[in-house]
Amino acid sequence: MAKLTHVTAIPEERIMNRIYLIRGHKVMLDKDLAALYRVDTKRLKEQVKRNVERFPKNYMFELTEQENEILRSQNATLRQGAYSKYLPYAFTEHGILMLSNVLKSGRAIAVSIKIIDVFVQLRQQLADNTELRLAIEDLRKKTENNSKNTELVFKYLDELLNKKANAKPRRRIGYKIRKSRTKTSR
Repeated sequence: MAKLTHVTAIPEERIMNRIYLIRGHKVMLDKDLAALYRVDTKRLKEQVKRNVERFPKNYMFELTEQENEILRSQNATLRQGAYSKYLPYAFTEHGILMLSNVLKSGRAIAVSIKIIDVFVQLRQQLADNTELRLAIEDLRKKTENNSKNTELVFKYLDELLNKKANAKPRRRIGYKIRKSRTKTSR
């Protein structure tokens, strides 16, 4: 259990900062996973190649040169040539889980569980944000309708005021009561 305690001490931010969105998938790169698992990237790739049938395209894919260059340009700390001459592998959440089975170490299993927990947390945050966005959109639509209704009311009021201002004075109809002059006697 001491190993698991040490693994749980890995800050979630350290994992989150190594999750990239590539080809519409949240992935982690082989070098980052190797660092977390405390194995050489070369060894990690060897294990993947030996067990390639466990990693279909939706579990793992190799970056293209263009994707690798974009990734390198996004990370200012990476220098030209600091990367391996081989293109990195990108692992999805399922690929990370499979990777822990291939590496067969206690640390790999514990780290994979921690990473999967972070992926689940990210999904929950996305769901929460989606609910919030939908609620805001609903309020925006209601507000938009209210302002349209308010504009319509003011338009009608303006029309009524214009009609009243332009209307000719109407002749009174009915009996006219004359004021009689009565003298008061003393």
